[in-house]
Amino acid sequence: MPIQYSPHMSLEPYPVHPLTDDLIATTVKWPDKIALIDGVSERSYTFNEVLRASLSIGRMLQEQGVEPGDRVGLVAPNSPEWVIAFWGTLFAGGTVTTLNPLYTAREIGTQFEDSRPKACFAADATADAAKEVWGDKNGFHLLGDVWSLADKHDGAPKEVSFDPLTHLAVLPYSSGTTGVPKGVMLTHYNLTSNIRQTLSMGLIDGFSTLINFLPFFHIYGMAVLMIPALAVGATQVVLPGFDPKRFLEVIVEYNATNLFMVPPAMLLLANSGASADLSSVRFIMSGAAPLPLDVARRVAETYDVYVMQGYGMTEASPVTHITPIGRDKPGTVGPPVADTRQKVVAIDGGEELPIGEIGELLVAGPQVMQGYFEKADSTAETIVEDETGRWLRTGDICSVDDEGYVTVHDRAKEMIKYKGYQIAPAELEALIMEHPDVSDAAVIPKDSGTADGEIPKAFVVLREGTNLTIEQIQEHVAGKVAPYKKVREVEFVEKIPKTASGKILRRELKAQDRAKG
Repeated sequence: MPIQYSPHMSLEPYPVHPLTDDLIATTVKWPDKIALIDGVSERSYTFNEVLRASLSIGRMLQEQGVEPGDRVGLVAPNSPEWVIAFWGTLFAGGTVTTLNPLYTAREIGTQFEDSRPKACFAADATADAAKEVWGDKNGFHLLGDVWSLADKHDGAPKEVSFDPLTHLAVLPYSSGTTGVPKGVMLTHYNLTSNIRQTLSMGLIDGFSTLINFLPFFHIYGMAVLMIPALAVGATQVVLPGFDPKRFLEVIVEYNATNLFMVPPAMLLLANSGASADLSSVRFIMSGAAPLPLDVARRVAETYDVYVMQGYGMTEASPVTHITPIGRDKPGTVGPPVADTRQKVVAIDGGEELPIGEIGELLVAGPQVMQGYFEKADSTAETIVEDETGRWLRTGDICSVDDEGYVTVHDRAKEMIKYKGYQIAPAELEALIMEHPDVSDAAVIPKDSGTADGEIPKAFVVLREGTNLTIEQIQEHVAGKVAPYKKVREVEFVEKIPKTASGKILRRELKAQDRAKG
């Protein structure tokens, strides 16, 4: 297949500047416009208040020793305070590394050991787990104290100088297509470029009002909603999670215009039985996982709204494909956004495939990450460079039509995708193997049969003479991981199929599981 180009007008050259310049520019234009609304307390904050508090937190972090390039951890659910800590870190010249607020102390410790943050912000609900890892070191802050800390350190931070092309703005963690989570190095240039690619599709503008329940720690909530909305002057109603009833109430109360969702939330909305006047809503964009056509149809018909899909991944800042408004093709995620190229290659040989054939999707563009943090081998496996450019292997099995619209046929080859979260089989296998009664284990994705996506199923080989139960294995894992990573099914086997080099043959286990119905 020849390389396909985006059907949209080029936006090159992309400006090279710090991400913080976008927030400053918006505040200069609309200082008194509402930027954030706390969906719980209903308190609102103007762009000027957001900028001033962010600058002050940046000053505080600098005074506490955060220097350009230092990482700052954020372990918390959505809140206006999360936004201030995020931008404050950037103003200090630091790099934000985000963590799931459901993480246990073990999981926080693993990410902190890799990213080595200089400071940390945690919510009340996550403080105990984060503090267990952080210990008595300086630099630990409760997010609830952000506004008082900003008042205490009122003023601008000292000016920092760096190259936006190479300086990291955020370091979210993703498992890519295989393995345990790795830090994804996204520069200021990656993010500012992707902001412009996203905004050029008309998804968000200065007239928009968004309902942001998608977690900010995830690249979707952070870089598709929170950052672009502040960059373009939209108003955001911030919610800590998704509840269909409250979600619909907030839409009506604030006349929300653009909704961004994930398939599990779409299914809850379709099944809620609730009704509301959504005449203010222009569209619902679904992402993070394939949206079942029936779920899309039911939501569209029930609430009389336009539903479409997009596609991306953390390693691409994240947006690579968006369905043009009014030009959707059911079952596809749209064509590439501006200045993004794509091709489909054979899974085994890597040769380019003709239009319509199924293979691995590769993309190239200014939004593609620098690589994985301190993991050159993993970067080399994911970023392919040749005479045609620098290509990101998505790991997703896709096909494209002659207009560039992409159909995703399968998930990444190894990853389990449950409710929009990625789960690394290797992480669960390692945990199961920690049990003294287990001699070997393998974990595969299994279709849940619902919009939740796939669930982790474990195949376990017990040590001779032991009588470990399924429930004991599940409890062993559940105590060490976030709830969404729990092993949902367990099957005892005599042997785990492997290659001569010791690699688990998950395809054989998948076939074995399907054969049992």
